[in-house]
Amino acid sequence: MSNVAVESSSVPSGARAPDAPISLGLGLTNECNLSCAFCYRDPNRTDRLSLDQVKSVMERLPIHSVNLGTGENGMHPEFRAILAYLRTQSIKLTITSNGHSVAVLDDNELRAFHDIEFSLDYPTQAEQDAQRGNGNWKLIQQQAERCIRLGVPVTIIAVMMKANYLRLAAVARVAKQIDAPLRVNVYQAVRSDLYALSYEEYWEGFRRLFAETDVIAIGEPLVRAIAGLPPLQGGCGVSTIRVTPRGTTQPCVYWPGTGEPLSELIFNGLEILSSAPFEQARTLPDACQPCEFRESCHGGCAGRRRLQDALLEPDFYCPIIRGERPRLQIRMAATRDLPKLSSSCTTVVIAR
Repeated sequence: MSNVAVESSSVPSGARAPDAPISLGLGLTNECNLSCAFCYRDPNRTDRLSLDQVKSVMERLPIHSVNLGTGENGMHPEFRAILAYLRTQSIKLTITSNGHSVAVLDDNELRAFHDIEFSLDYPTQAEQDAQRGNGNWKLIQQQAERCIRLGVPVTIIAVMMKANYLRLAAVARVAKQIDAPLRVNVYQAVRSDLYALSYEEYWEGFRRLFAETDVIAIGEPLVRAIAGLPPLQGGCGVSTIRVTPRGTTQPCVYWPGTGEPLSELIFNGLEILSSAPFEQARTLPDACQPCEFRESCHGGCAGRRRLQDALLEPDFYCPIIRGERPRLQIRMAATRDLPKLSSSCTTVVIAR
């Protein structure tokens, strides 16, 4: 049975919380030492944020947490200088990495992070290395164990896609070996729909995952609604801002297009949330107005709807619009202090 008492209700759907603390996503670079076919980053060009740009952004927003993502940030020539600056700020700092960016830092630098996320999409070394490159499994294991020895919390992050949607509970068991939760993002067809889940695979993937894990949090809107949880506080278009390596802003890491110029954020500060892309991210499709799940789902993932050129239509994975109502049995786990919980359409579980 769902236990909804562990999570608070949200700002009204589609509304902006005045001066809400921001979860900031910084893509310092789109460079990477790997070339995973399902990645959303642009591999055809090299872009980087400068230290001065990072400082300008930090000075213009009331920031609660910063996640370093998009590419492999350790490949940025100013990575350590930017990290040294971020350590002077009153924020919760996290990073998402394939292991490389963690390996290039010394122990003292690693202690700056509130949480370190390692990308692991398969439960075996052979599968992981076949997808991401030889040696990636061992690198993640070594660096995750190093973080644990230093007292730095670790999260494992996986993309739920056609190739692994029935294997994620096994990935969660691998994560549990170091007492790490598993954070799951649904694959978004930014560059290709080759790995995209069908409607049936989407719901079966979550059913199988929840059958063998306990839920820490659900930010995937449709799943959250069907699981019976209340509206999530914050989220895309409300309290999350993404700054891309190209020096642009987006409401969601998967949002299509080049984004708005970073100069607009630096000039307008928090008012960037009133710009067109952020308002679009808060859009509720007309077909969703009478739905009983409107407040907790709000039309599903706006980034996915925008990617599919269907912003004003319900999420492709919506069962209600199809006249269906999947059953999701979840069991809640103790909550953890994970800054990414309210900043994206994500789901966090831990193996039983």
